Amino acid sequence: MLIGGHVSTAGGLANAVERGSERDCEAIQIFHQSPRMWRPTAYTDDDFEAFRQAMDASRLDVVVIHAVYLINCASKEREVRRKSLTSLKHALRIGDGIGAGGVVLHAGARKGEPHEPSVKRAGKAIREALESSERCPLLLENTAGTQGPLGRNFDELAELIDAAGAGKRLGACLDCCHLLASGFEIRSIDALAGVIDEFDAKVGLERLHCVHVNDSKVPLGANRDRHANLGDGELGRKGLRVFLSEPRFEDLPALIETPGSDGHGPDRNEVRTAKRLRRDGLRQRT
Repeated sequence: MLIGGHVSTAGGLANAVERGSERDCEAIQIFHQSPRMWRPTAYTDDDFEAFRQAMDASRLDVVVIHAVYLINCASKEREVRRKSLTSLKHALRIGDGIGAGGVVLHAGARKGEPHEPSVKRAGKAIREALESSERCPLLLENTAGTQGPLGRNFDELAELIDAAGAGKRLGACLDCCHLLASGFEIRSIDALAGVIDEFDAKVGLERLHCVHVNDSKVPLGANRDRHANLGDGELGRKGLRVFLSEPRFEDLPALIETPGSDGHGPDRNEVRTAKRLRRDGLRQRT
């Protein structure tokens, strides 16, 4: 497992590599633009080359991009869908340029509209975005179970993949905080194994490209997306040890998105905590 976290690109793409290295990351996640603005970044081929060179010179193995939160591929509003598609295409092009392992996407929300047409709209946008790029995978993230956002269970993830009609470049990202919040008990070895068995049956393990490692401020089935620092939430150290030592996650990027000690994201201590929890979990399984 390649343990790391979300880092800032402030000052330039290549700076994210240095920040990841300072935190003892083995993988990093970045935003391709401000997560709460539609304005795209104007990265050049030189920026991509500088980033790739920085990665080659570091101990980092993988970079993953997280698409901006404003994207709603399922929206009934044409202008929102247009902006969403433009931003998603931009993310995938940057992913191609820097050799990213994927772009993580919250597919969208129904906003009170019927489920099936919403899935169809999202699938069409996802398909068009993938057709606009060459290599970078697009990874659908499971959501925290609230009514409206698509992807709150494995049936919905499978529906989105089917609606997109996409091939191998369409994958998934599983967030342990979101799993717990949406009603999946994952805090014991047997419980998590059953959940991953279900994911494999409905989505396919071959589509799982990364996981997000976050504790949850809310309890099982609360249907709210509230990340807590590792060990400070409802998953706790026991649940996180189980998740981080799941054998079928071997070799995947495991990316931390917690608030961190200063509220500005995961720091070196969080990364080291995750590595220690994984080691402890592996020992308990042997």
